[in-house]
Amino acid sequence: MGETAERLAARAVAAHCRLVLEAVADRCVAVKPQLACFERLGAGGWSALAEIVQDARQRGLLVIADGKRGDVEVSAGAYAQAYFAGVQTPFGRLPGLGVDALTASPLLGRDSLEPLVRAARAASAGLFVLVRTSNPGAADVQERRLATGETVSEALAALIDELGRPGTGARGLSDVGAVAGATAPQRLGRLRELMPHAILLLPGIGPQGATGRGLEPAFAPGPAGGLVAASRAIVQAFESASAASRDPGRAAAAQASRLREMLWERYA
Repeated sequence: MGETAERLAARAVAAHCRLVLEAVADRCVAVKPQLACFERLGAGGWSALAEIVQDARQRGLLVIADGKRGDVEVSAGAYAQAYFAGVQTPFGRLPGLGVDALTASPLLGRDSLEPLVRAARAASAGLFVLVRTSNPGAADVQERRLATGETVSEALAALIDELGRPGTGARGLSDVGAVAGATAPQRLGRLRELMPHAILLLPGIGPQGATGRGLEPAFAPGPAGGLVAASRAIVQAFESASAASRDPGRAAAAQASRLREMLWERYA
């Protein structure tokens, strides 16, 4: 009974994700699957995630695995194998998930990030490291002042800039980016100063309250300098009473188009 429930739930999630991908693929540059939503479904959830990653890449979309991974060096290396490099076993090689980027937590320090940076760089992929997140409690820790006078988020930004400089490409953007919530646009100017080469992943549009205003510093290096993330606002658009259609695909497409036009007009 449990196996049947797991299989059915995973198939339903995969079907919904495919429907959304089909609806929005020509309106987005990337998708950001939340790993927890797949992991809670057990082994079937991981299979569904692998299926969606493959589907998205076949549609020409970048895939950002949103797991906020962060652990001691040996565990970070295992995460790197899972999402990028794969692992060699006595029974043959197992491929990694093959994502284009992974979100990571920096609070264990530099050595917890370095294995992820190395593996991502070897796979021509990247990281988005938490610097100033979009949740209401972010200021509890990230805005606290250190003995140096800088905030925790500013110290993290300096670390991200240092780790990313060797991976800075010809267009001036590095392969180590930062999560900087669109819910705190007043912080973006200082963070951009500290991370001139980082791509800023900007979550928070929609249910978390961000409107997309005030994001200009993220796009200072050009349109590719910022990547606005709208997840629930698109995936759950059909649940809104104001949605033009209760059909999930059509509602997602309409919402993605609206957000794309709004942001493009402001920052392109």
